[in-house]
Amino acid sequence: MADLPVHTIVFEILTRVPVKDVGRSKSRVLLIDDLTCSVHPIIFQSNDYGPSSIVTFPFHHHNNDVLILSHLNGLLCVCLNHTYELLLWNPTTTAFKHLSTPDSHGFYINNLDAIGLYVDADDDYKVLHIKRRSGVLGVYVYSREVDSWRDIPFITRQEYLSPHFNWSAGTFCGGTLYFTVYECWVGGTNVVICFDVNSEQFKEISFPPVPSTGMVQGVLVNVKNELHMFASTGMFEMTIDLWTLQGDYWIKVLSCPPIPPISLSLWEVVYN
Repeated sequence: MADLPVHTIVFEILTRVPVKDVGRSKSRVLLIDDLTCSVHPIIFQSNDYGPSSIVTFPFHHHNNDVLILSHLNGLLCVCLNHTYELLLWNPTTTAFKHLSTPDSHGFYINNLDAIGLYVDADDDYKVLHIKRRSGVLGVYVYSREVDSWRDIPFITRQEYLSPHFNWSAGTFCGGTLYFTVYECWVGGTNVVICFDVNSEQFKEISFPPVPSTGMVQGVLVNVKNELHMFASTGMFEMTIDLWTLQGDYWIKVLSCPPIPPISLSLWEVVYN
């Protein structure tokens, strides 16, 4: 099951949030199609995107080739599908950095790997790369300051290494990277994996208590350094609730009426 579409979050959920709360924030969406990349402001009043600003790709790529994996403070971690290479890319300055190395670091396989961007206490931008390969888990950290990869230990349940489990991209909030991990069938297991970026320790917390009568998934969002989750469940209609994390527990803050399925290409990512 694909990630919850940005259009659903923006125009079906945020439009129901009080105007004062929405007015405090400004959002932009980075759109990538076959040949171009553009940034659009979001206009909540008209449920539409504003005029675009074209962004030039500074690196060689093919059509439908650039996959956005994670973003933080305007910096993107992307994958080139034809080579599987990871890059750091700043669309504003056009600066980019290849992260692949001759010893096989910095190569990403879709539906098996997970990526998270974060900043540690020393203000060093880093990439966490979780790899699943034939039932074996590898976890690696890239440091922009020292320009190198290293591996770190991570022991988790063996079943999470199965391709039947979907790992989200990491969402950075309050010194921790959060990943949703959910089983790809009705009534499957759903958890959140937390990575403390300074101690480099992992832990597992529970998913919000949503009904398991359909497919369940969660989209994590950092709002003013507070972690929120849009948790959806359903088959023919999606029921979406907004939850906020307090300590290790989820508190429901908003419920939405059922939303019919929406088909939307997943080349959108909230940008700022």
